[in-house]
Amino acid sequence: MSVNRPHIEPGRLFIGGEWREALTKDRRNIVDPSSGKVITSVAEAGTGDVDAAVTAAREAFDAGPWAHTPGRVRARVLHRVADIIRRREDELVAVESADVGKPVSLCRAVDVATAAEEYEYYSAMAQSVDGATRQLPIPSHAYTRREPLGVVGAITPFNFPLVLSSSKIAPALAAGNTVVHKPAEEAPLSALLMAEILAEAGVPDGVLNVVTGGGSVVGEALLQHRGVDKIAFTGSTRTGRHPASTAGQALKPVTMELGGNAAQIVFEDADLDKAVGAAVKGFVFNTGQFCMGGPRLLVHSSLYETVLEVLAGAVAGVPVGDPFDPETVVGPMAGERHLAKVEEYVRIARDEGGRVVVGGERLELDGGFYYRPTVIADLGNESRAVQEEIFGPVLTVQRFETEDEAVALANSTPYGLASGLHTTDLSRAHRVAARLQAGIVWVNDWAMLDPAMPFGGVKQSGYGREYGPEALEAYTKVKSVIISLA
Repeated sequence: MSVNRPHIEPGRLFIGGEWREALTKDRRNIVDPSSGKVITSVAEAGTGDVDAAVTAAREAFDAGPWAHTPGRVRARVLHRVADIIRRREDELVAVESADVGKPVSLCRAVDVATAAEEYEYYSAMAQSVDGATRQLPIPSHAYTRREPLGVVGAITPFNFPLVLSSSKIAPALAAGNTVVHKPAEEAPLSALLMAEILAEAGVPDGVLNVVTGGGSVVGEALLQHRGVDKIAFTGSTRTGRHPASTAGQALKPVTMELGGNAAQIVFEDADLDKAVGAAVKGFVFNTGQFCMGGPRLLVHSSLYETVLEVLAGAVAGVPVGDPFDPETVVGPMAGERHLAKVEEYVRIARDEGGRVVVGGERLELDGGFYYRPTVIADLGNESRAVQEEIFGPVLTVQRFETEDEAVALANSTPYGLASGLHTTDLSRAHRVAARLQAGIVWVNDWAMLDPAMPFGGVKQSGYGREYGPEALEAYTKVKSVIISLA
């Protein structure tokens, strides 16, 4: 289904249920990554705007009805959000694609569909926020209550603006919290559209507030604000160290979903067609700008050259181009800075002795930020291109001899967000999955995600979980009540 490039009105801040200009009067241009052209501008908030947003959220939590609204009623509102997302699908697809350079086919099938499912799932979960009774050895009636935390500061990245904001806002609202959302400065447009959608669904004024602007000002003000009770952050490991430290100093709960550098292991008994298909999906999905992508491929030595040959043909045939073409699979990088980073890593890989099997260069197209999907073989495990997160359409391929060696290679980076393996041996699947150091392990496919299944990191990929009842619990606090019966 075709979607036209949208005309996007200049964006304002959404605070206390009202659209307003920033107190700074400043604005930030938003660039279409497929053309390098400015498509609109948004308000550039300052510390005063953040304070106003937190104040609105604080008042909505302390004095408003949302925290005390029965879960069943909150559920109806969140379900309406899902319904409106589906009704306004074309609009969301167009805005997200123009903002990020994401192919419209991907936006429709993944981003918009997933956002609707997130609100739908947590509308059901909103009805199950409860406690438990406990038996004590003293005469008493004892029970626990799960209560909302208060004001949540949600800070989200550029690569999946709609999905990764919904994965925080939906469970936070389901639990009865209020939210101040700071979207990525490069990609804020769907956040503003979602503020409109949540208001249309009946979310009360002040329950969701959106402040656009740079991390050094807006993000920092949100992190430091005493009126914020929890930080939910998704971003790179390097960037995430600061909010984690700041929240720790303030003794605030925090969820950190950080970088990744996942490996897919192809054992000698794997279904080769499925394994190669999953490998390609794992590194070109969202132009490689996916923290749970699979940028490392570990192949048993008996299959190594065969896999490289098949990969070369498969990757060369992946459609790269205009994100508004329904046939496009790989669009542009999100910006010039991201494109330059990928170029630098490929240069490093060549210097380190890597063999470029396919790709390895920019694609000049309409002034956009395109890079050809690239496969690099023969790198040592100490290579920076292997050990560090490239965050682009680049796959490194290494060989292994034994199961133990494969697991050691997979676990050898500082990251632990996702991992995967390909085998027809069920015992091996369970055995290796248990040994992989990652928050989620996929077997014989890649990127199987659902709001019911939690994901998150270990090691330097962060802590806390998104999705599932685990995420809902992370937006609540437990209170114990003991009534004496003596």
